[in-house]
Amino acid sequence: MFEEKSITAQTKAEFYDILKGQLHHLLEGEANSIANLSNTAALLNLHVQDINWVGFYLWQPADEQLVLGPFQGKPACIRIALGKGVCGTAAKERESVVVADVLTFNGHIACDPVSRSEVVIPLVVGDELIGVLDIDSPLPGRFDEADKAGLEQVVQVILQHTKF
Repeated sequence: MFEEKSITAQTKAEFYDILKGQLHHLLEGEANSIANLSNTAALLNLHVQDINWVGFYLWQPADEQLVLGPFQGKPACIRIALGKGVCGTAAKERESVVVADVLTFNGHIACDPVSRSEVVIPLVVGDELIGVLDIDSPLPGRFDEADKAGLEQVVQVILQHTKF
């Protein structure tokens, strides 16, 4: 059973381990994708510091686009083409992307002009693209390899519990 607890950690790795445990308990016993992605966005928004947007874009193969899914933050871009912006690039390459300064990212899509750094983690099951987890921060350089690794583990918890 999920019980909200503040996260006190000495390192980012420890922070993400604790966060993963909370997420596992939050999603346990539920397989609905909308419910699980919504609760994941809320949990990340609650605990990840110095962010201004967190959410999911879901792959729509018929349209060949990512479409806005559950999120926390200001209203966002609704559709993103494969290969466009940070989200579209991560989805196309099926690789996580960390951008220290989005103003230097060729083709960046400015949904919120306040955002300065971004991390995007693809959700992939087998060879099938499900979507991406996208987190923005108003601080340049907010995300690093430790965040990427921790968030990749968070995505694995989502995929473990969720039916897409």
